[in-house]
Amino acid sequence: MEDHLKNKDRLEQEWIALCAYEAEPCATNLALRPENSQKNRFPDALPYDHNRVLLNAHANISGSDFINASSITDHDPRNPAYIATQGPLETTAADFWQLVWEQGSVVIVMLTRLTENGHSFCYRYWPEEGSDLYHIYEVHLVSEHIWCDDYLVRSFYLKNVRTGETRTVTQFHFLSWHESGTPASTKALLEFRRKVNKSYRGRSCPIIVHCSDGIGRTGTYCLIDMVLNRMAKGAKEIDIAATLEHIRDQRPHMVRSKHQFEFVLMAVAEEVHAILKALPQ
Repeated sequence: MEDHLKNKDRLEQEWIALCAYEAEPCATNLALRPENSQKNRFPDALPYDHNRVLLNAHANISGSDFINASSITDHDPRNPAYIATQGPLETTAADFWQLVWEQGSVVIVMLTRLTENGHSFCYRYWPEEGSDLYHIYEVHLVSEHIWCDDYLVRSFYLKNVRTGETRTVTQFHFLSWHESGTPASTKALLEFRRKVNKSYRGRSCPIIVHCSDGIGRTGTYCLIDMVLNRMAKGAKEIDIAATLEHIRDQRPHMVRSKHQFEFVLMAVAEEVHAILKALPQ
């Protein structure tokens, strides 16, 4: 891996090959339907038809089953590890909470600020204080802890007012990753990931991961997490490019840039170093 990082030509060749990779099946017809197209934040960041997450249309505010979200599985197609989705729009905030509720998710990973340089990258889909109602989902902000400059953690109490059921949802919000770039260091993101996974441990529901388009930063985070989880489970061989192709089979353009791909390699190398250091000599 270190050779990989030092050898810029090899990295370049691998990235070119990844850019040429085409997923099959790759239709995005449902996302392009006129009634659904206004629910997409960006016209080129769409879920594939074959593994988009379906909402229960009967419980939906507009009677639709569409949300710009994709199931991302690692090895078990019945149990997605993640749901990759775009940052909610004001008009899709209720759909987002319906997604959280119906998928049984208790952890949200948010990788974007709400605005950057005056541009909106995500609608604030939670109340600043107290509670707000998003169609039939009441969201109550219980707490907000600023862990460090790079991220904070919010706890929500989510209630389905139709059934009266409630659950707690934790949102991990990473703040220092700008839209088209990479975080300043791998250390903060790796620490953030450890906090997320500690909170999630032992659960079988998917983690909801979103940035603005649900592709660049979202893909980068999912790829790092998937590779490191495979290593932790004792995988003998790690092929990061092949793992990215596996993720791109499930959502287009995941990991937007060569810099983001290089950041994944750096983060994995960094974590391997930490693991090796911790081993008894």
